[in-house]
Amino acid sequence: MSQTLLFLSAFLASAVEMVEALTIVLAVGVTREWRSTLIGVAVAIISLAAAVAALGPALTLIPIDVLRLLVGSLLLVFGLQWLRKAILRASGYKTLHDEDIAFAQEEAEALRAGHIERAGLDWYAFVLSFKGVFLEGLEVAFIVITFGSAQGRIGLAALGAAAAVVIVGTVGIFVRAPLSRVPENTLKFAVGCLLTTFGTFWGAEGTGVKWPAGDAAIPVLLAFVTALALASVQVLRWRRTGQGTPAVAPTVATVKGEAVGGEAAGGEAAVGGSS
Repeated sequence: MSQTLLFLSAFLASAVEMVEALTIVLAVGVTREWRSTLIGVAVAIISLAAAVAALGPALTLIPIDVLRLLVGSLLLVFGLQWLRKAILRASGYKTLHDEDIAFAQEEAEALRAGHIERAGLDWYAFVLSFKGVFLEGLEVAFIVITFGSAQGRIGLAALGAAAAVVIVGTVGIFVRAPLSRVPENTLKFAVGCLLTTFGTFWGAEGTGVKWPAGDAAIPVLLAFVTALALASVQVLRWRRTGQGTPAVAPTVATVKGEAVGGEAAGGEAAVGGSS
């Protein structure tokens, strides 16, 4: 059971990050230049592989109890951050993340950016795609290294992450559009519960706590965290309804309208300046 949850955690967390990275890459590639964009993606992947290769073996030198305390604390911090945002989104206090809106925003920024060429590359496209993939990939690498090292199963965690990257990348290649139909907010809620669960479990083990039934306690702890999170969502919904403050999310049309307006304004300014 713990191996299944480990694989599932790495897979879901990596899928969420890769969906967000794919949105950036698609927006830049469509509006700027695919060659520079894909080179930025390739350099980011190579950099991430080097980071994992350097950090992975180093963590194996740390005593297992110290490692689990360290990993558990970090996962708990990350997990609670993800879970807090997911609870706020589910309860209506924070707007839902929408890949169509994110795509429109990235597209508008790419259209407004000036053209700077360095080393034969569209520098904006290269840097933005590199940054998007590298930063999102860093969280994937963090999850793979911490999950794998704490349980001595880096290969299993890496397999879950690789499966997510391949699936999201393949779908993105064929669809060539942001994966807005992926229930990203639900995935983030699930990942937040999983990270919080593993962080609590390993952090406690690192301090010497012996869980009843060992790893079999993880599903029970996960059920408790999930139930608590769902209860928090319901309480916040009641509170928001009582205060009469419904959350209003921006629409894709609004964002695209602002983008077109901004682009038009920029174009008029450019024409006025050249005249």
